[in-house]
Amino acid sequence: MNWYLETGKETDVVKSTRIRFLRNIKGFKFKLNPLEQEELENRIRENLYSIGYGLKFLKLKDMDNITKTSLVEKNLVSPNFLAKKGKTGSILINDEENICIMIGGENNLSIQVFSSGLELENTLNLAIEVEEKIGKILGYSIDRKYGYLTSNLNDLGTALKISVMVNLPALSKTGNLHTLINTIRDFNVEICGEYGKVTKNNVNSEETIFQIANKQTIGITEKEILKNLKVITEKIIEQERKARKMLTKESLELEDLIGRSYGILTNCKKISYEEAKELITNIKIGTDLGLVDDLTDLKIQKLYLYTKPANLQKYLGEKHDKVEQEIKRAEIIKQIIK
Repeated sequence: MNWYLETGKETDVVKSTRIRFLRNIKGFKFKLNPLEQEELENRIRENLYSIGYGLKFLKLKDMDNITKTSLVEKNLVSPNFLAKKGKTGSILINDEENICIMIGGENNLSIQVFSSGLELENTLNLAIEVEEKIGKILGYSIDRKYGYLTSNLNDLGTALKISVMVNLPALSKTGNLHTLINTIRDFNVEICGEYGKVTKNNVNSEETIFQIANKQTIGITEKEILKNLKVITEKIIEQERKARKMLTKESLELEDLIGRSYGILTNCKKISYEEAKELITNIKIGTDLGLVDDLTDLKIQKLYLYTKPANLQKYLGEKHDKVEQEIKRAEIIKQIIK
């Protein structure tokens, strides 16, 4: 089963864990022109069997737009990488999709490993294993003083980004989300939206999904980065669960919200992605609090994934316009729930 459909630790709040290493290969510029990109890709393909992990080499130009967008919706590639490298970039990816390496973005390689829920230590260990194996085969650009060399000075040192994706609907509904986000900013972390856009000032009151990641990469070890982010994430989990308990004090209103959301999802004839996402978040709260009996974590994960426009069409194996998507989305929601 793909990692994004699995149930991990603390999945009532933490959707996923991602470990990313930025690396550049000796003898190559950080930002590659098409000929240099092709040269790097050839070196990687020549060594693909030695790298292992069941990784397959795929060029983005050989994918249709729905497939490429589905990778962004799964958070396997960044929107920025797809926008800039949609015709020249490539990826290495395994069948489980828990390893995905972007080739030829702002740096030569962006080595990513994913897990469901809060799984920091094991995910980091696998990412280090993959990163070290590729390094032995291809050789990285590294400096004794500054560590791994990258296109952005802010990424020097370990060039490691650890991020957790959290879903904070109760903090949003109780009005405490903005305060929490401003507080954790003081602990040198970066707060982004679901697809990586940095959240700077005001938080969109309708948004509940965020990525929390370390800012500092130089002058700090990989284990220290992990430890710091783990402490912050545990505080966020604690605050979200407290907010959910607060909501249960208004049990009639909460049960009404969950019941209405469930009713719309199971009876609608068409529905937009934005509305579906909000209603799924509501029934997820109900599932986590034991107020909805016939839903499971797996069903919730499927609802989140297969209601997204590109993955909806991938699931069906059909291309649909926006109106048709809304009709098909309503059908798929019923199928998954029932």
